Amino acid sequence: MNIEKNKIVFGTILALIVIFIGAYTMTLLHKNDDTYIDSQQIPIPELENETEVYNSKLDAINALKDVRETNAPSIYDDRLLDSTGVYDPNLLDKEKIRIVDSIYNQGRINYTENDYRSLKPTKSIEIPIKLTIDSVLPEIAQTISAEQLGLEHQLFFAAAPVINDTFGDSKNDLIIYAAVNGDQIVKTFSRLEMRLTKPAFINNELLPKNTYLYGFVSFKPNRTLIHITNINHKPVKLIAYDLQDGNEGIYVINNFQSEASKAVVDDAIDEINIPSVPSIGVLKKVFQRSNKNVKVTITNNYQLLLKPKASTIN
Repeated sequence: MNIEKNKIVFGTILALIVIFIGAYTMTLLHKNDDTYIDSQQIPIPELENETEVYNSKLDAINALKDVRETNAPSIYDDRLLDSTGVYDPNLLDKEKIRIVDSIYNQGRINYTENDYRSLKPTKSIEIPIKLTIDSVLPEIAQTISAEQLGLEHQLFFAAAPVINDTFGDSKNDLIIYAAVNGDQIVKTFSRLEMRLTKPAFINNELLPKNTYLYGFVSFKPNRTLIHITNINHKPVKLIAYDLQDGNEGIYVINNFQSEASKAVVDDAIDEINIPSVPSIGVLKKVFQRSNKNVKVTITNNYQLLLKPKASTIN
């Protein structure tokens, strides 16, 4: 029984294989017949949808479907497209200017009195004047015009501005900001190096920040005076003021007074005949000697204000 069952199973499998091979062969042969093209005949494509035939024109018109035009949205604003279709981002501003210019050219607005002008020309009204009045009018007009000219002449010279002769007609800043450039030890007639801390107009020329300036030093009690007479080979007259107290010169502490009193006492002891009246020559020599020998240290970045010399006169 087992042998017969095996034979039946084997025969069934073999039959299925033969049937599959036969079916596959038939499929290939049928496919080759469909793809075969006769060289003597031009192939014509098959129409999937045949054209519908209508009995009358009315039926054909009723069968038409409405086809709406679909345009892609524009990437530009339609208000910014001119008549030729060219995109102009300033088109609205140009249109406003054109409207304003057209109104102004028509003369419809009086910009000085903020009212509208009349487009109709005003008619001149002629008033008859007697000959006696006509003979007097020219004389009145001449006297009025002469008085007006005289008044305008006086007002012109009365309103004339006062010109600062320090720099002539050149443009200059009234206050110039500067600072001492580095620690410096100076004495009388020494040169002090400074620099601008802000741009400034001097002699009608804009000098940039950190431009070097040079001034000459002199002394008076507790003040170091600085005068600037030349910048970039151009003559000027500037005086340095202390930014802290606003007074002329830099504040320093010196011993002019103590040295002068000591010299006067010594001279009074030597000249016993006039003990109460010190010699004027001694005082003069003391101040001259002290002024020449004194030395002052000015620290770096000491803030100063430079002003024209003429502004110091009240």
